[in-house]
Amino acid sequence: DETGAYLIDRDPTYFGPVLNYLRHGKLVINKDLAEEGVLEEAEFYNITSLIKLVKDKIRERDSKISQVPVKHVYRVLQCQEEELTQMVSTMSDGWKFEQLVSIGSSYNYGNEDQAEFLCVVSKELHNTPYGTTSEPSEKAKVS
Repeated sequence: DETGAYLIDRDPTYFGPVLNYLRHGKLVINKDLAEEGVLEEAEFYNITSLIKLVKDKIRERDSKISQVPVKHVYRVLQCQEEELTQMVSTMSDGWKFEQLVSIGSSYNYGNEDQAEFLCVVSKELHNTPYGTTSEPSEKAKVS
């Protein structure tokens, strides 16, 4: 304007960390603020040292997320001897065979006893970038 002031129409929420960086030379980002928003502002103003700091902070955050231990869900399925091969071969959606436990003969089929088993299966739960987990499907697929 006539006084030499400039109007910069940018989001003040994300400009705060940029302004503080320019004042103090340190990057401080509120825990509720997305680093990507601060990065956008740093790129808009072409502050290369701040761009590098924010990108490093994003990489650090993402590497911490990927280092979170994987959780497992376990299911126990009961089956007869004749169903065993088909059940294990048709498991889908990331379910894996873990253990087979014989629980003996359950009934007499014709002239033969049929063995009965408990089949333990598992599936990994992976953490997502926003702290939630991806849920397993309703059940291990058995046809």
